[in-house]
Amino acid sequence: MKFIVSSSYLLKQLQVLGSVINSNNTLPILDNFLFELDNNELTVSASDLETTMSATLSIDSKSKGSVAVPAKLLLEILKTFPEQPLTFTVEENNTVEISSNSGKYALAYAAGEEFPKAVHLEDPSVTLVPAEVLATAVSKTIFAAGNDDLRPVMSGVFFQFSPEGLIFVATDAHKLVKYARTDVKASQVADFIMPKKPLNILKSILGSSDAEVKIEYNDSNATFSFDNYILMCRLIDGKYPNYEAVIPKENPNKLMIDRSLFLSSVRRVAIFSNKTTHQIRLKIAGAELNVSAEDIDYSNKAEERLTCDYQGDDLQIGFNSRFLTEMLTNLQSDMIMLEMSLPNRAGILTPVDGLEEGESVTMLVMPVMLNS
Repeated sequence: MKFIVSSSYLLKQLQVLGSVINSNNTLPILDNFLFELDNNELTVSASDLETTMSATLSIDSKSKGSVAVPAKLLLEILKTFPEQPLTFTVEENNTVEISSNSGKYALAYAAGEEFPKAVHLEDPSVTLVPAEVLATAVSKTIFAAGNDDLRPVMSGVFFQFSPEGLIFVATDAHKLVKYARTDVKASQVADFIMPKKPLNILKSILGSSDAEVKIEYNDSNATFSFDNYILMCRLIDGKYPNYEAVIPKENPNKLMIDRSLFLSSVRRVAIFSNKTTHQIRLKIAGAELNVSAEDIDYSNKAEERLTCDYQGDDLQIGFNSRFLTEMLTNLQSDMIMLEMSLPNRAGILTPVDGLEEGESVTMLVMPVMLNS
């Protein structure tokens, strides 16, 4: 088995696949890339059993076969080469020899048959989503997903597909983000919970792609195919909480403010907040918003006044500054709307501008009790 491939082209593909590999694998074979050669087509795969990703490369070859090559070693050597053709030859003595312009390098390989086979989806449902839409949906929601091992359903992003449109939701019980699109539709109703790791991998490569992503899914697995990549992952098992029930419907107090002004103010004031609660206080009266924080233990306090557009009763409400900062950073609009009802009910953040046709973002942040 022998093939010739460009060094930088191979490195670029392997760096994407490398993000699938765990640093401490239970099965030693998972520390390898699987190379499967079929004449001019080379398929390289990486897996951690939960997530498997493969890339198909066009190369120069007339042979077939499969070998598993140590991932870390291969990435390290490829990073040092300037752009040039590399010749890979599988030798009889259980080594793969790489020939470059300046030398030869041999790495031990394992038999390709030892590598775990990817699951084949029987009769899956299919939805097509533009790469840009999926990348935006993931980056808008993934930061709000939880890290609690006791509640695995909340550690992923909930995908809800229907003929009306697509909805993506993430929550950790303190904050919730719902990203919806009515301009992209699915043929039938379906929902599933995607784990974070494969979504982070998708997010990093979809941004630069303008392809359509073909999403195939059943009850236990999902596959994302686009460009020359196929990413397959096991879904999180369980029922997602009824997120609609926690979004307050009646919010008579509406505050409209410049996002970047509000964000910088929250960031500055938060420096003076209590290091365990991160609590900041919003006091709204008329067209004035007062942002303050106090750390009684150290006698630190800060207070800022901002002008805003406010309709509603005078209100004092407390929020965790870290959640507020994360949400404001994640929005791209110039102006945002913060809707509230009572100091003990969740506040709803929405962008006022900067959205595409058919796109909507709703962010919900739980208040913290103020000790007045």
